[in-house]
Amino acid sequence: MGVSGSGKSTVGGMLAGAMGWDLQEGDDLHPQSNIDKMAAGHPLDDDDRWPWLEKIAHWIREHTDAGRPGIVTCSALKRSYRDVLRGEHVVFVHLAGSRDQIGQRLTARLDHYMPASLLDSQISTLETLEPDEQSIVVDVGGSPAAIAEIILRRVEALDY
Repeated sequence: MGVSGSGKSTVGGMLAGAMGWDLQEGDDLHPQSNIDKMAAGHPLDDDDRWPWLEKIAHWIREHTDAGRPGIVTCSALKRSYRDVLRGEHVVFVHLAGSRDQIGQRLTARLDHYMPASLLDSQISTLETLEPDEQSIVVDVGGSPAAIAEIILRRVEALDY
């Protein structure tokens, strides 16, 4: 989880490959109307996000019900969004960084519909993980490989 440009897709892909887990890119579950809205420079609101979050929650439930581990990339910016996604075996991994770090990444990214101009709206929407949320927070200052390695070690140490 994290704001756009934090490395969710890159790190999630590396983790899924290293762990042999299924991977679902959350952005691929957005309806076209959400993609069009963001591409036009308009932030999503809760009404835009709820159907998308339900699709992600469905993917998570299918996997956990079948006992299949997986990774899904999703901003999960608010507690209420995470409440929809939460489950017994769900661990939120927050890729956290400064506005400058993530802004530089967004500016350099060429292959995504999310413009850098929406970063501030995502940062203002982001709610800090609370102590009762099963989570891992990792700073995005390192290389994607280093970040993935930190997450791997922390996931292996979890008792869930």
